[in-house]
Amino acid sequence: MGEQACHPLDPLLRPRSIAVLGASERADTVGQEIMTNLLQGGFEGPLYPVNPTREKVLGLRCFPGLEHLPETVDMVIFAIADSRVEKAIDETIAHGARAATIFSPLFLEEDTQPNLRERIAGKIRQSGLLVCGANGMGFYNFHDGIWACGFDTRHNHARGGNVTLISHSGSGMAGIIDCEERIDFNLVVSTGQELGIRMDQFMDFAIEQMDTRVIGLFMETARDPNSLSAVLEKAADRGIPVVALKVGRTELAARLTVSHSGALAGRDAAYQALFDRHGVQRVQDMDELTTALMLFAQPFPVGPGGLAGLHDSGGERQLLIDLADRVGVPLTRLSAESTSKLEQLLDPGLEAVNPLDAWSNGGENADRIMDECFAALMSDPGTSVGAVVHDRAPEGKIYPRYVGYLEEGHAASGKPVFLVSNHQGTGVDPLVIATTRRGFPVVDGLRPFLIGIRCLFAFRDFQLERSRFDTSAEVAPLPHTELTQAVEKWTARLRGPVSLDEHEAGELLADFGLPVNASISASSLDQALAAGEQLGYPVVLKSAQPGLHHKTELAGVVLNISGPAELEEHYHDMASRLGPQTLVCPMVARPGIEMILGVISDDQFGPLVIMGMGGVHAELMEDFACALPPFNAATARKATDKLKQRRLLDGYRGQPACDIDAYCDAAARLSVMVHFLRDKIDEVDINPIAVHAQGCTALDALVTLKSSAAATGNE
Repeated sequence: MGEQACHPLDPLLRPRSIAVLGASERADTVGQEIMTNLLQGGFEGPLYPVNPTREKVLGLRCFPGLEHLPETVDMVIFAIADSRVEKAIDETIAHGARAATIFSPLFLEEDTQPNLRERIAGKIRQSGLLVCGANGMGFYNFHDGIWACGFDTRHNHARGGNVTLISHSGSGMAGIIDCEERIDFNLVVSTGQELGIRMDQFMDFAIEQMDTRVIGLFMETARDPNSLSAVLEKAADRGIPVVALKVGRTELAARLTVSHSGALAGRDAAYQALFDRHGVQRVQDMDELTTALMLFAQPFPVGPGGLAGLHDSGGERQLLIDLADRVGVPLTRLSAESTSKLEQLLDPGLEAVNPLDAWSNGGENADRIMDECFAALMSDPGTSVGAVVHDRAPEGKIYPRYVGYLEEGHAASGKPVFLVSNHQGTGVDPLVIATTRRGFPVVDGLRPFLIGIRCLFAFRDFQLERSRFDTSAEVAPLPHTELTQAVEKWTARLRGPVSLDEHEAGELLADFGLPVNASISASSLDQALAAGEQLGYPVVLKSAQPGLHHKTELAGVVLNISGPAELEEHYHDMASRLGPQTLVCPMVARPGIEMILGVISDDQFGPLVIMGMGGVHAELMEDFACALPPFNAATARKATDKLKQRRLLDGYRGQPACDIDAYCDAAARLSVMVHFLRDKIDEVDINPIAVHAQGCTALDALVTLKSSAAATGNE
């Protein structure tokens, strides 16, 4: 295995010596399970049971307290009740231990303030003790044989695995590792309350180990978003995929704010933007997580192309086609050469297409035909990975001949191959386990498999297209000098308790290169008429009275005013109802699609840029995408391509195609603006921004500042 790199978490995850407080031989106790696991895992250093009521535990000499140990240990494991933890943490720190693992929830029925959990957290921070927990299940360092877990598990975990699993949920951890023998783990951690070491720090340890091929996360929250982002970037730099099951989704539009954009971005949108930024592959349940980890753990590179499938059933082949389309997995389009080769192999009546049903009459040559057909599929230049999709044998086992198909396909191409059942099989059959560990994963369920393939392809594409963000280059064609001037101007302008009206909001956006419709402020009829004359008719009249939001709902926007008399009529009406402050703008007559651009400040991750369909569509249909700033136009294009109504932008029922590139460029410029002014700007709402056949125009803008609750504008 070679030498492992040193890491700051070594005293916790790779301790040279361990003491167990509350060690016991009594069955079904945490103290007994910990001792059993440490011995079962093969911990090679000194192991000291600590319990004043016993002389020996599982054959090892037992000590009455830490002060009686013959040496200072690296780690102390707490197998004691909450009522004893506070004294024990003081003794651990006084002893000089560098790490601890705490399982208990740190709850006392009759507690004082600050409560036990807060007191323990304070002692941990002050001492610098490296702590796993509390309220967790501990960890398994299978690479080094350190099973520091207080609960039972299967006894056949192998050393030398390449999959890391880090879970905020103890059951989410145990539910996978205790039952799934096809995956060889190197490190598994139940982080618990993270009073000491966080998920991102455990991830860093895994990334630095020479054998980690993929990291799986069962995630509830990010306690240090900046550190999490940094370690995800580090994983991407190393080419290590991260697969995340993020729980705790919130409903969108759960809160109403002064802008449309503010009603859109729930916390889950921020996590999705974070995952998109760093190429994290997101799954929805534990079956998908487990399958994706198996697929990423296999050793063969995933090249360009799609999925090829070999079947022995026409109906189940159709099932794969339907599910692949629904999930978004591309299927290989076979070359003429591959098609010709298959036609020579297949029985009459079978079509030479992918996915391929190659089983017809059976007979003594059936397995040879399947071998050669799968080899032909895998050899096609458009194939990236291949799957033999056959149902399991009785008792959930697999027929050995199926493994032969995999061997032939891989030998012909060197590409990844998988054996997939349409229904649940078993992960404990010896042939299933052995085949998977050879690098040919045997997986259960067609849909989780396709989700895993989508993750493989998405991470492959992310790595191919990935580039560093250079904000001075990302906003081209805005010159660097102009960007610097805009940042300096608005940093000074937004200093102190200020607010922006809609006209000034448009000026801010324009200075950062966004295409903003012109406007002239008017606080009297004469000024409005002069503005109409200057701009040329038709014009738009908007209320600019401070404190008004969603002006269209108040009849505060009048479109297509054709001349002075009509402008005078509408100005008198608007001024009498809403106040004299108005804006006069050119009427944008070019046809197009109304979209939205916005910024919302997330409590954990800061500003998020929102892209979506305009008006009520983004909220009503939840048709929007988010990205963390700053980003380039290519990133914006990937986000907008996910919109449900994306096809409208390509031209629909005779309408001209919209200039989506101009919209994406505007989104990138907005992302750079908010990146540099993130300490000043709270929300931005550009709704609508009209996307035309050539270019786009921001028709209305609202900017809410962190230094002021005032905001104006927004239709």
